[in-house]
Amino acid sequence: MTVPDSSAFGPAGSASPQGSASPQGSASPQGSASPQGSASPQGSASPQGSAGPAGSSTSPAGAGGPVRLDGPWTHRDVAANGARFHIAEMGEGPLVLLLHGFPQFWWTWRHQLPALADAGFRAVAMDLRGVGGSDRTPRGYDPANLALDVTGVIRSLGEPDAALVGHDLGGYLAWTAAVMRPKLVRRLAVSSMPHPRRWRSSMLSDFAQSRAGSYVWGFQRPWLPERQLVADGADLVGRLVQEWAGPRTPEFPDEETLAVYRRAMSIPSTAHCSIEPYRWMVRSMARPDGVQFNRRMKRPVRVPTLHLHGSLDPAVRTRSSAGSGQYVEAPYRWRLFDGVGHFPHEEDPIGFSTELINWLKDPEPDR
Repeated sequence: MTVPDSSAFGPAGSASPQGSASPQGSASPQGSASPQGSASPQGSASPQGSAGPAGSSTSPAGAGGPVRLDGPWTHRDVAANGARFHIAEMGEGPLVLLLHGFPQFWWTWRHQLPALADAGFRAVAMDLRGVGGSDRTPRGYDPANLALDVTGVIRSLGEPDAALVGHDLGGYLAWTAAVMRPKLVRRLAVSSMPHPRRWRSSMLSDFAQSRAGSYVWGFQRPWLPERQLVADGADLVGRLVQEWAGPRTPEFPDEETLAVYRRAMSIPSTAHCSIEPYRWMVRSMARPDGVQFNRRMKRPVRVPTLHLHGSLDPAVRTRSSAGSGQYVEAPYRWRLFDGVGHFPHEEDPIGFSTELINWLKDPEPDR
């Protein structure tokens, strides 16, 4: 295993006492979420994101502080897989479920929600477990359970299936859900993330990808990464988004966008919960649960798949993602966005939305 320098999360960048996370936001010594950030005995989220007694609640946009941001969408919570999940939705038609990546939350899909709704789809962006307005549970951050969160939300929305659209970690979970619950996944669109088996092999055998993903290695340290993410108003979150974006669109990210992501990461326990999936990915590689998951992912994806990637993505190299088609036994379409970095859906929202909608509407997507 080649482990490159992970100085972005090393001692040189650690938080000062003034900038470190409060006890509520740091991890417990065992690595689970602190009591303040974990789910309450009933399993509900914090007040900003909790559902009412009936199990599902709605709120006017913008009423939930750093999470329920204003817009044409509607906010509510749904129960699934033993937890509650915040969603933003708009439109009517076939369900398209949008899954965010790190270090973001549902708001990363703000451009695609209205575009999909205008195109005749029911567009829903969910906050993954431990992020945004969803529950911060003390455990359950392995990809198999997170994928069951996703498919559970599909069921809770009363839909027979969904087209899954995932970016970064959300893409990893979308791949997983398509293998684990194929009857619930109508189509699959993944951005900036290779198939889990391809990701694993690239991180272990490709030094360039291992170096590009050095932040994942840095996450394996206890306590320190959480403190660094929230230090100085989550300044590191803003720097990561800036560094991972491509040069084609200098207007992204602007200061307002960075401020939104920094505020969301500063919610107590969010940093810890955001890091836990990456800890599982690495620490489980030699464990029975990790070996079993890797074997399980040998099953081919049997739904039409659209794979999108930025040509200048510095976090996930193009050649790491490009080989993912070998795991798809269905029409597979690869699209590379020239001059775009790790966030194609935000750096080129019109191009990304157009590509996605045309593919979703294509009755016979090409291979």
